Amino acid sequence: MIHICKSFVQKFYTTSHLTILLKARSIHTNLFTKTSCNCVIALTQNSSLRTEQTCKYATESGDKKSPTVPAQSFIKDALLEAVAPRITSSGNKITVVGVGTVGMACAFGILTQNISTDVALIDSTEERLMGEMLDLQHGSQFLNSARIKASTEYSVSTGSRLCIVTAGVRQKEDESRLALVQRNVNVLKTIIPKLVAYSPKTILLIVTNPVDILTYVAWKLSGLPKNRVIGSGTNLDSSRFRFLMSQKLGIAPESCHGWIIGEHGDSSVPVWSGVNVATINLQQINPELGSDKDPENWNELHKKVTSSAYEIIKLKGYTSWGIGLSVADLASAILNNTGNIHAVSVRVKGLHGIKRDVFLSLPVILGENGVSDIVKQQLTQNELDALKKSAELIHEVQANIIF
Repeated sequence: MIHICKSFVQKFYTTSHLTILLKARSIHTNLFTKTSCNCVIALTQNSSLRTEQTCKYATESGDKKSPTVPAQSFIKDALLEAVAPRITSSGNKITVVGVGTVGMACAFGILTQNISTDVALIDSTEERLMGEMLDLQHGSQFLNSARIKASTEYSVSTGSRLCIVTAGVRQKEDESRLALVQRNVNVLKTIIPKLVAYSPKTILLIVTNPVDILTYVAWKLSGLPKNRVIGSGTNLDSSRFRFLMSQKLGIAPESCHGWIIGEHGDSSVPVWSGVNVATINLQQINPELGSDKDPENWNELHKKVTSSAYEIIKLKGYTSWGIGLSVADLASAILNNTGNIHAVSVRVKGLHGIKRDVFLSLPVILGENGVSDIVKQQLTQNELDALKKSAELIHEVQANIIF
């Protein structure tokens, strides 16, 4: 007997192991097979299948790693009475590009919080990709029976409401920031057009760093309107800021209100003028809040926010859970059309006196159409100056990008 992978009826593959040829109008034997990749297909009596394909996962029956299993067609036919075709589209499909630590943390957060029951994973490293898919699939009972698919081909993303891009290259030793940016631009050039081609109505959520510049690049490459291309931005920075506030005050992070805007990076801007608890503005209590003259040294909170990623990387080698939960939070706002306000990277030209065509984080309202509104924060002159400086720093690097 030959073991046949289900994927052979979906796509043409080439292999050095075995070529499968099926050109039968009627197949008079029951054939149910399973491969080492755990894909299965049942070919039953009077099947009208007519195809000629090759499967790279096909193996001979002597392969002990992929034993033949009993035909399930009899059981299924006896168990179920067909009434109408099943609707396989969930309407809440999310694609995650990149199955590194960040990408999988995003997928895990989305699945465990039941934000989507239809997730597609894409990566260029096939073995790692299939391993991650199987690992999640085996826990599908605990994930609201979510449909989890994976492929190196972008067709798996077809019909996605949200596409999350975490794929990118890591910075080399002594590599300039511009060189890193250009290499990641080249990565996006292979990703963005394909995602939009298969899901023209999608919203793009860019996570790859430097996120503000790459969100601008994704917007340019995609041809999508600006409301449907956003970056993860300072949503996580703002969360870190509120956590540190909560530690200092001894109250829950949800009851601490403060925003980090601008670049997701060293030039980010803490909006000290708006920091409050239960409508009580902390600068009214301490006018020097956030300044170098502050006796309580609140400015250390912002320094810890900007250094957090470096500290985590030093301790565990990478960041994952924080950004994964942050992205899941954004995905929930978009798919569930919550109208919640989040600090994400958006096109800011013309706002707060910014003349450069750049993407920076500002508080926005998120929903099923992406960004519907940008909050007009009342910033102090110092905060405005810092935001404009952040825009200039982004533009300096961005101006040298080669598309």
